[in-house]
Amino acid sequence: MNTLFDKIWDAHVVQQVEDGPTQLYIDRLYCHEVTSPQAFEGMRKRGLKCFRPDHIYCMPDHNTPTHDQDKPIADPVSRTQVDTLARNAKDFGLTHFGMMDPRNGIIHVVGPERGLTLPGMTIVCGDSHTSTHGAMGAVAFGIGTSEVEMVLASQCILQTRPKTMRITVDGTLGKGVTAKDLALYMMMKMTTSGATGYFVEYAGEAVRSLSMEGRLTLCNLSIEMGARGGMVAPDEVTFQYIKGREYAPKGEAWDKAVAYWRTLRSDDDAVFDKEVRFDAADIEPMLTYGTNPGMGTGITRSIPTLEGMGEAAQASFLKSLGYMGFRPGEPLLGKKIDYVFLGACTNGRIEDFRAFASIVRGRKKADGVVAWLVPGSWMVLEEIKAEGLDKVLAEAGFEIRQPGCSACLAMNDDKVPAGKYAVSTSNRNFEGRQGPGSRTLLASPLTAAAAAVTGCITDPRTLL
Repeated sequence: MNTLFDKIWDAHVVQQVEDGPTQLYIDRLYCHEVTSPQAFEGMRKRGLKCFRPDHIYCMPDHNTPTHDQDKPIADPVSRTQVDTLARNAKDFGLTHFGMMDPRNGIIHVVGPERGLTLPGMTIVCGDSHTSTHGAMGAVAFGIGTSEVEMVLASQCILQTRPKTMRITVDGTLGKGVTAKDLALYMMMKMTTSGATGYFVEYAGEAVRSLSMEGRLTLCNLSIEMGARGGMVAPDEVTFQYIKGREYAPKGEAWDKAVAYWRTLRSDDDAVFDKEVRFDAADIEPMLTYGTNPGMGTGITRSIPTLEGMGEAAQASFLKSLGYMGFRPGEPLLGKKIDYVFLGACTNGRIEDFRAFASIVRGRKKADGVVAWLVPGSWMVLEEIKAEGLDKVLAEAGFEIRQPGCSACLAMNDDKVPAGKYAVSTSNRNFEGRQGPGSRTLLASPLTAAAAAVTGCITDPRTLL
């Protein structure tokens, strides 16, 4: 009567500290340039080497510019962080996919697409959106800098075992409704703290019908509900996605791996600490209107009114709307927008570019709209070109940039100016997240594309 989470967690327990945390073995550590420098410095000070260097992969993504990557980075802080990661990887004998390396990209896009992320693994990275990798049937979660050092030194980590939650989505998603809309709907219903303390398993017909890319998007956003991580049990969709990828098992090892992966499912009588159910028929394309990902609504609906809100909730709600320049009860359809961002570890995969292209094909980018289309990796960029999507996008007036985190967060050149509205496929809409004073509306690639060609908030179903 074990859950999927229990099976993977229990298989990785090294020891249980009495009245304390679990010492958990980690199969894969991903390092990027932002949270790893202090960890490597700590290793140097203690004269330590990495315990299992072949289980650690490094790549810059947050600070990398999305243009002229063959030239030195102009921003001195970004350049120092990227150069420091390269030096640390070399000094400690770690695999490093640097800028312009064909295997570089956003770490949470590269891991799955290269076959580095596999079912049954424990995976950590100094980045909250490590939850993405759970879509492959892994226990994956973000850790802090001191914990990164712990894994570098011992390939283990001390962790308190989280509670388990299963979210089941019955039925099938409607036309124009994507995994991103599903995730934003869950956050609207459960709030950004609704899954705090839990590891979430997503189940049900609507989840099973998602592609691998859709599942990666869904698990990526688990953290925005407060969850420790999210996961989907591996199935034929997972196996087909992994097969033949660079680091995936081959030959006899493949057959053996798949036989094990097939056991990775929650038992029929498994007991979760909490069960939640949703109906896919209730979900339409979603959009956020506030300053946290839980402040969302269906695209045809209006911003909520103050009715039924307590005094404290009202104050917070009005502050958020004040920042966004919106009013309670106001409709979102037809609102003018300035920027569109397609990309991030949430929606920077090939399927996201296919979706965006399906809307803009035969249309033109709206005058006055600045659009950043940023693939999540060099592999995604190659797929875009191989499928001719680059030509479709170019004909519509869009330019594809080089891979990186880009406008997901204001740590590189791609910043939205103060007061401007951006329809973004990223994961966070906090104040200033995309640039000081920027106003972010989170949405799916279809909704972003609809805004890009009309210049305003538009229901993508009217353009499909």
